[in-house]
Amino acid sequence: MIKTTVLKHSIDSGNVLYKGILMEGHAGYAVEGEDIICAAVSALALNFFNSVEAFTEDKFEGRAGEENVQFEFLFTSEISPESQLLMNSLVLGLQNIERDYGKSYINIRFEEV
Repeated sequence: MIKTTVLKHSIDSGNVLYKGILMEGHAGYAVEGEDIICAAVSALALNFFNSVEAFTEDKFEGRAGEENVQFEFLFTSEISPESQLLMNSLVLGLQNIERDYGKSYINIRFEEV
């Protein structure tokens, strides 16, 4: 299972500001190289990383494919509206995968920071 932790900071009126994300493990939907859930999650995560880097000036730390960590991303400075939109899009995509394929392949939790 891909264990996903979305780091968030609650602000006024139920709004949240996403500060980062950590993904560990593998979906186990199919054999390595044929797992469509892992492929979808990887595509979303890497596109998010590349988009923040290409379209914003926001500072962040990140890594992918090291040891058990599939993907780790943390904003290290103030987050622009563009980056927040990209983060919202990533979370939406991951939630759709979780809804369509089930929590036994990907489980998303939110942690207040």
